[in-house]
Amino acid sequence: MNTVHAFTITVDGEPLEITEHELTPADIMTRAGIDPATNYLLEIRGHERVSLEGKNDVPIHIHEKLQLVSVNTGPKPVS
Repeated sequence: MNTVHAFTITVDGEPLEITEHELTPADIMTRAGIDPATNYLLEIRGHERVSLEGKNDVPIHIHEKLQLVSVNTGPKPVS
């Protein structure tokens, strides 16, 4: 019997089910509906924020309750 275990992670506070043990930040953002060309991810580890900027194509380990937030790198609107 071959069962697939799904991990529930959060991206920008929204749950996302993942079955892979490793994914790139670009893959995660695409699945979450975020454009990886103009965003990168931060991993939230308690009070620590780990930047994945410049690492969109580097696989990361997926684990239950992984918390990520996206950071937009596009032009900032002028008010």
